[in-house]
Order: sequence, then structure tokens, then C-alpha cells
Amino acid sequence: MIKNFFGHLKTITAHRHMVMIHCFKAGIIKRGLLHDLSKYSPTEFIPGVLYFQGNRSPNEREREVNGYSMAWIHHKGRNKHHFEYWTDYSTKTGTLDPVKMPDKYIFEMFCDRVAASKIYKKDEYNDRCPLEYFLKAKKKRAIETVTAKKLEFLLTMLAEKGEDYTFRFIRKQVKKIRKSEKKI
Repeated sequence: MIKNFFGHLKTITAHRHMVMIHCFKAGIIKRGLLHDLSKYSPTEFIPGVLYFQGNRSPNEREREVNGYSMAWIHHKGRNKHHFEYWTDYSTKTGTLDPVKMPDKYIFEMFCDRVAASKIYKKDEYNDRCPLEYFLKAKKKRAIETVTAKKLEFLLTMLAEKGEDYTFRFIRKQVKKIRKSEKKI
């Protein structure tokens, strides 16, 4: 259990720091500083230790054992960079439907996915890995259409043009958004 404790702590801290670096490169510094702080809460950290394996999210194992992941339910409800956070009851259908994410959270989600791929893939990582992971579950995912297209666009750009180009593109988008917000 001690090994799991330190393994999980090391993994989530390395992930958080990598996301922070990516967010800084993307020009979303505040998002980087706030990223995944809930992972250190008892509701998320304790299951993370109990189900730690080192090569994938402990939430996947918790889901296999219990049929759901309480840590994930807690996490997605507090972190706006997860598309699962962005659902609401539709007045048209009466069902829970995905809604459009603001771009700053899409950018953070991009940084999160790249960092997660690097942490779990280690030496096997290349710039196509985050896109391949996204595409693997594309048909099963309940994500708002525009949000999905924007994320896939960024992941494809990463796969084809690399990190420097993609982060430069995101920084330009962030500057445009900030400029338009100042006009209001």
C-alpha cells in the first residue's frame, strides 16, 4: 500500500506539473495553476491509491471492481476541462445532453490529454498518441459536436505539425479571445 501511495502521488503530481507546463505554453496560466487540484482530495486520492497500477488511470480499475468510479464522479464534477462536466438537462428532449464548452477549457483539455498520454505512454509517446486515444473512443463518447470538432482539430494539428506549432496556434486563439472580451 505504501508503494501505491507514493506511486499514485508521483503520477498525479507529474501529470499536474506537465499539464501546468503545457498550459503555460498555451497562454492559459491560471488554468494550469488550478488544474486537477481535486485529485489531492480524500475522495479522489484514496481510491487512486487503492486502485493504482501505474500504467493507466486508477479510475478505470475502480470502475471494473465497483461498476463505477466515485473518484471520477467527484473529479468530473469539479473540473471544467472535462467534457463530461458540460452536460445539462435539455428543455427540448428532457434528457441529459452535452453542451458546448468554452474554448479556454477545451485548450486545458487538450493540454490534459497530451500530458496524460506522455505520463502513461512514457518512452512510447509520440505526438499522434493523444489523437489515437481520442479517436479510439470517438463513437462511444457523449461530447457536444462543436467541442469534439475543436478538440479533434487541435489533436490532429499536434499529430501533423507538432507541439510548438500547436501551442503557438492556441496562444493566438487565447489572445483573440481576451481581446474580444475587453471590447465588451
